[in-house]
Amino acid sequence: MGLEQTNNVTPGEISEDQPNELDLPPEYCRYRDEGCEFADSCLKCPLSKCIYDEPGGRQRWLKIQRDRQIVRLFTIEGKRVKELALMFGLSRRTVQRALKNSLLALSPPPLKRKIKRVIARSGATKQTKR
Repeated sequence: MGLEQTNNVTPGEISEDQPNELDLPPEYCRYRDEGCEFADSCLKCPLSKCIYDEPGGRQRWLKIQRDRQIVRLFTIEGKRVKELALMFGLSRRTVQRALKNSLLALSPPPLKRKIKRVIARSGATKQTKR
């Protein structure tokens, strides 16, 4: 029992089974830096880490931006939860959750209870028990 050659290709030849492209190290390849929707070029990107490197990164980043805008409209412009829900096409509960998570993350402990009360009151409606 000796070694048998499975194909009739001599060393250095490219067979039909093998791809025609060489597997070169990255320093010998040219990549197009096409960027993304956030920057024209990856090398000029304002983000410290590419959002596409993390699973769900783009969606998470967009959600954070949306939540920041919701907080700004709520705190500075005085919009109510119901108005914000209509503006962003979200449920009132989602707007309340975004406000709670964003404001609580930025607040010192004494203000956290007050923030929870304000958020609850701004979106609260009278509900009757059945």
